[in-house]
Amino acid sequence: MSETFQELSIPPDVAENGGIEVLRAIVVDGAVSVALRRSFDDPATWGRLLIDLARQAARAYALETEMSEDEAFARIRAGFEAESLDRDGLN
Repeated sequence: MSETFQELSIPPDVAENGGIEVLRAIVVDGAVSVALRRSFDDPATWGRLLIDLARQAARAYALETEMSEDEAFARIRAGFEAESLDRDGLN
Protein backbone atom coordinates (compact mmCIF):
# COMPACT_ATOMS: atom_id res chain seq x y z
CA MET A 1 0.00 0.00 0.00
CA SER A 2 1.02 3.54 -0.65
CA GLU A 3 2.09 5.87 2.15
CA THR A 4 0.45 8.76 0.27
CA PHE A 5 -3.14 9.20 -0.82
CA GLN A 6 -3.64 8.34 -4.51
CA GLU A 7 -6.73 10.21 -5.62
CA LEU A 8 -8.57 9.42 -8.86
CA SER A 9 -9.16 12.12 -11.44
CA ILE A 10 -12.70 13.36 -11.85
CA PRO A 11 -14.53 12.11 -14.97
CA PRO A 12 -14.45 14.43 -18.01
CA ASP A 13 -18.22 15.07 -17.98
CA VAL A 14 -17.96 16.26 -14.37
CA ALA A 15 -15.15 18.66 -15.28
CA GLU A 16 -17.39 20.06 -18.03
CA ASN A 17 -20.80 20.05 -16.31
CA GLY A 18 -20.20 19.93 -12.56
CA GLY A 19 -22.06 17.63 -10.20
CA ILE A 20 -22.34 16.44 -6.61
CA GLU A 21 -20.05 13.73 -5.26
CA VAL A 22 -22.17 11.06 -3.55
CA LEU A 23 -19.61 8.38 -2.72
CA ARG A 24 -15.89 8.15 -1.98
CA ALA A 25 -14.32 4.80 -1.07
CA ILE A 26 -10.65 4.41 -0.12
CA VAL A 27 -8.67 1.33 0.91
CA VAL A 28 -6.68 2.00 4.10
CA ASP A 29 -4.66 -0.83 5.65
CA GLY A 30 -6.75 -3.42 3.79
CA ALA A 31 -10.12 -2.01 4.91
CA VAL A 32 -12.49 0.24 3.00
CA SER A 33 -13.10 3.73 4.34
CA VAL A 34 -16.27 5.31 2.95
CA ALA A 35 -17.80 8.76 2.88
CA LEU A 36 -21.24 9.16 1.34
CA ARG A 37 -24.09 11.58 1.02
CA ARG A 38 -27.68 10.25 1.19
CA SER A 39 -28.35 12.03 -2.13
CA PHE A 40 -31.52 10.28 -3.32
CA ASP A 41 -35.14 10.45 -2.16
CA ASP A 42 -35.64 6.73 -2.92
CA PRO A 43 -33.09 4.26 -1.47
CA ALA A 44 -33.69 2.03 -4.53
CA THR A 45 -31.56 4.50 -6.47
CA TRP A 46 -28.58 3.33 -4.41
CA GLY A 47 -29.27 -0.20 -5.66
CA ARG A 48 -29.08 1.02 -9.26
CA LEU A 49 -25.90 2.94 -8.47
CA LEU A 50 -24.28 -0.11 -6.85
CA ILE A 51 -25.14 -2.32 -9.84
CA ASP A 52 -23.69 0.28 -12.20
CA LEU A 53 -20.48 0.34 -10.12
CA ALA A 54 -20.33 -3.48 -10.17
CA ARG A 55 -20.68 -3.53 -13.96
CA GLN A 56 -17.98 -0.91 -14.39
CA ALA A 57 -15.68 -2.83 -12.06
CA ALA A 58 -16.35 -6.05 -14.02
CA ARG A 59 -15.38 -4.23 -17.24
CA ALA A 60 -12.16 -3.07 -15.61
CA TYR A 61 -11.32 -6.67 -14.65
CA ALA A 62 -12.07 -7.83 -18.19
CA LEU A 63 -9.77 -5.16 -19.63
CA GLU A 64 -6.93 -5.65 -17.14
CA THR A 65 -6.97 -9.41 -16.46
CA GLU A 66 -7.73 -12.70 -18.19
CA MET A 67 -11.16 -12.78 -16.50
CA SER A 68 -14.24 -12.18 -18.64
CA GLU A 69 -16.67 -9.41 -17.78
CA ASP A 70 -19.39 -11.98 -16.99
CA GLU A 71 -17.07 -13.96 -14.72
CA ALA A 72 -15.93 -10.81 -12.91
CA PHE A 73 -19.53 -9.65 -12.45
CA ALA A 74 -20.49 -13.08 -11.07
CA ARG A 75 -17.59 -12.90 -8.56
CA ILE A 76 -18.60 -9.36 -7.54
CA ARG A 77 -22.20 -10.50 -7.10
CA ALA A 78 -21.08 -13.50 -5.02
CA GLY A 79 -19.08 -11.17 -2.77
CA PHE A 80 -22.05 -8.82 -2.44
CA GLU A 81 -24.38 -11.67 -1.51
CA ALA A 82 -21.90 -13.14 1.00
CA GLU A 83 -21.38 -9.75 2.65
CA SER A 84 -25.13 -9.11 2.78
CA LEU A 85 -25.48 -12.08 5.14
CA ASP A 86 -23.26 -10.31 7.72
CA ARG A 87 -25.43 -7.53 9.17
CA ASP A 88 -22.47 -6.26 11.24
CA GLY A 89 -20.08 -6.27 8.27
CA LEU A 90 -19.17 -2.58 8.29
CA ASN A 91 -15.47 -1.78 8.38
